[in-house]
Amino acid sequence: MTTKLPDFEGLALFAKVAEAHSYAGAARELGLSVATVSRAVTRLEQRLGGRVFNRSSRQLALTALGESLLEPATRVYRQAEAAEAGAREQSALPRGAIRLAVPMSFGVRWLAPLLPEFLRRYPQISVDLHLSDAVVDLVAEGLDAALRIAVLPDSSLAARKLCDVTRFTVAAPAYLERHGIPLHPQDLDPRHCLGYAYRARSDAWRFRRGEEEVVIRPQGPLRATNAEALLPWLLAGEAVAELPEFMAGTYLHDGRLQAILRDWDQGSGALYFVTPTLRQRPAKIEVLGAYLYEQLSAPGWRWP
Repeated sequence: MTTKLPDFEGLALFAKVAEAHSYAGAARELGLSVATVSRAVTRLEQRLGGRVFNRSSRQLALTALGESLLEPATRVYRQAEAAEAGAREQSALPRGAIRLAVPMSFGVRWLAPLLPEFLRRYPQISVDLHLSDAVVDLVAEGLDAALRIAVLPDSSLAARKLCDVTRFTVAAPAYLERHGIPLHPQDLDPRHCLGYAYRARSDAWRFRRGEEEVVIRPQGPLRATNAEALLPWLLAGEAVAELPEFMAGTYLHDGRLQAILRDWDQGSGALYFVTPTLRQRPAKIEVLGAYLYEQLSAPGWRWP
């Protein structure tokens, strides 16, 4: 058995006509045509099987059916008005929970330290932080926004570029002392190269210089879904890995890792703030995007 939804529009317009004591007055207040209001009330009457108004050329009066319907119809109308007003206020003011997806290492290292100041600025906002290197479907997972590090933004989403993110091929000085500094990507031993499971275009390292392109496929003893797990073996001088700038920078600065093959283009992605759509984004999402751009458009991890 099919259940029809109540005629909410007809109930609302009936209540407004009764309040205004005329079709013209209700139409004027709502910015509708008299014909639109009249059709909605007629449709409601047909649905109910009786008239709600007695009409004459000079007067509009409620029938007994209309009298019995007026109070509940007005209550439904007022509740809907209140719901819309509350939703508009929620959308216009930066408040409410934000479900934000962020890559694991970046989220722990660079995003989490930014959140205290953001939450102090906007005390009516809370952040539900989802940390994972897997690329999640924002719509399917009910997420409000995400930070993504990619060569190109997902074309199905609205993306704002925050900053460039360079990748480095790195090794510890101890490894380079034993195996030498590679001058060409083909000098790399794939058996010493560590893999990362969530690379956007398969687990392969691509190097370009002029017209030449070399692809290295890691075959090392360790592959992980989070690059942090590669660091102990890498720092121990046992391997080579490709790390994003925000992770490698600390170790490059203190000398524990050394960037190699710098004269080869290894591809550079970017950090993007992505949302399901640019249209009608709540204020909480707008202020978060603006804050992240403010904090991350010139990040401290950049390496010369």
